[in-house]
Amino acid sequence: MRPFRKMAYPYVVWVALMIVAPMLLTTIYAFTTRGNDVKTINFTFANFARFFSDPIFLDVLRRSLWVALITTALCVLLGYPAAYIIARANPRRKILLVLLVTAPTWINMLVRTYAWMGILQDNGLINTFLALFGLQPLKLLHTDFAVILGMVYNFIPFMILQIYTSLTKMDPSYLEAANDLGADKVMAFLKVTLPLSVPGIISGITLVFLPAVSSFFIPKLLGGGQYVLIGNVIENQFLTSGNWNFGSALSLIMMVIIMLSMYITRKLDRDESREDGGRRL
Repeated sequence: MRPFRKMAYPYVVWVALMIVAPMLLTTIYAFTTRGNDVKTINFTFANFARFFSDPIFLDVLRRSLWVALITTALCVLLGYPAAYIIARANPRRKILLVLLVTAPTWINMLVRTYAWMGILQDNGLINTFLALFGLQPLKLLHTDFAVILGMVYNFIPFMILQIYTSLTKMDPSYLEAANDLGADKVMAFLKVTLPLSVPGIISGITLVFLPAVSSFFIPKLLGGGQYVLIGNVIENQFLTSGNWNFGSALSLIMMVIIMLSMYITRKLDRDESREDGGRRL
């Protein structure tokens, strides 16, 4: 066992330097502020009080949560049919469809977002196509639609792959039993396929909601700087204002929200697994 323990040392050092140390520094900055003397550091809750007492910051947080919820809901509505079609396809076509879903993720997300800027701009691909039919150009870039579209496009592969994995693990004998008992395709889907794919849906929700609620460059690029989410505020505090203490407090608040979201989704997943186990028994 000792050789295996020694092999774990580099991983422990990596976690300590890249995860534990930044989180510790963020926590220290969040609960401190510099005094009149540069060398003096005071313990305070003022950074958190500033956030919760300012209606502008609370409105930004509500907007961030709302955009993340809309993005997640659209990813579920669009991703589930896609995952279902892939899971029901023949093996050769299944490989091709999975490749088409994962191929965009091989390109940097920033590059993909810049591509959407070119598509949605006033003289972009969509408005050029509309002009061929004599239609008036649409204002697409720097709108709510552009921001949500960019988020759905960037995060939907995670939803599709999670649901697809859950569907492929499903035992086909359940559907055969449902058919033997007289259930049609719709009833079999609602009573068998959908409940058994809930763990994949919950995992997909986790992988979509968490990055969506803290995203900053998608709303910055597709929203034109006018669409501010909590991620943009944190970025501004660190890179523009230079207020690392308040930026760390915002990061810590978002960390708590993300951890609560993960706890809720894991609890729902655990409860669903228990119910599924009870049904199987």
